[in-house]
Amino acid sequence: MKAFVFPGQGSQFVGMAKDLYENSAVAKQLLDSANQILGFNITDLMFAGTDEDLRQTKVTQPAVFLHSVVLAKALGDRFNPDMVAGHSLGEFSALVAADALSFEDGLKLVSKRAMAMQKACEIKPSTMAAILGLDDEVIEKTCAEINDVVPANYNCPGQLVISGSNEGIEQAIAKFTEIGAKRAIKLAVSGAFHSPFMEPARAELEQAISEVTFKSPICPVYQNVTAEAVTDPETIKKNLIAQLTAPVRWTQIMKNMVANGATEFTEVGPGAVLQGMLRKFDRQIQASSASL
Repeated sequence: MKAFVFPGQGSQFVGMAKDLYENSAVAKQLLDSANQILGFNITDLMFAGTDEDLRQTKVTQPAVFLHSVVLAKALGDRFNPDMVAGHSLGEFSALVAADALSFEDGLKLVSKRAMAMQKACEIKPSTMAAILGLDDEVIEKTCAEINDVVPANYNCPGQLVISGSNEGIEQAIAKFTEIGAKRAIKLAVSGAFHSPFMEPARAELEQAISEVTFKSPICPVYQNVTAEAVTDPETIKKNLIAQLTAPVRWTQIMKNMVANGATEFTEVGPGAVLQGMLRKFDRQIQASSASL
């Protein structure tokens, strides 16, 4: 069975989607329409901007979303999933690619999400750290002992990202180093994503999501909040609203997809981060990048 997976923020690069624009009429049409929907020329920034341009909140998330969705649409009949999933931001890409959400609504929600997250980051300083080489249960137990620190991204076995206050993350890094983590690294991010620190953004995005029409997707969507396969539109909306303050359960999603028959994974979007995570889960998994 075929699983298509969609990357999240952090996989962007200068020149992204330019080849799609030049070689696919479908891609060109969608990317041109994106400029009108967003009200600024995002394609110029994607194709020929600087790294600094692509790190702007209002640019980063829509750019990754656009690359992934435009590629999925340009694939035509070759996009034939039995199941889909997206990592954090990538869940929006997966929902649009699977026809649960329209392109225009998906892009507008991603743009609103990015700006709401940025505002939440400015309310109280916070950050994230990657903890490598410890079992998830050990990390969960230790986080529970430190104020304002929670598990945020269950990326793959041996790699879990935590979120929290600046002070809490510093304490956590010292503690995890002390108890034997291979690495405990503070990440260059603007806030504590997928944690209670994003509650202001969740409340803002809830209103926007509630006003959008969702349909049943063409295949099950494995959502971040539960790691379970979902097809019911109302459940999809509920989980999507909860996503900003809940951890990304990517390890569990990969486990469930394989248990439910996935034998071939295709990453749709910039980079190959998810393929690396998949191989840490199971080196025998067949994984590749989508291309025209």
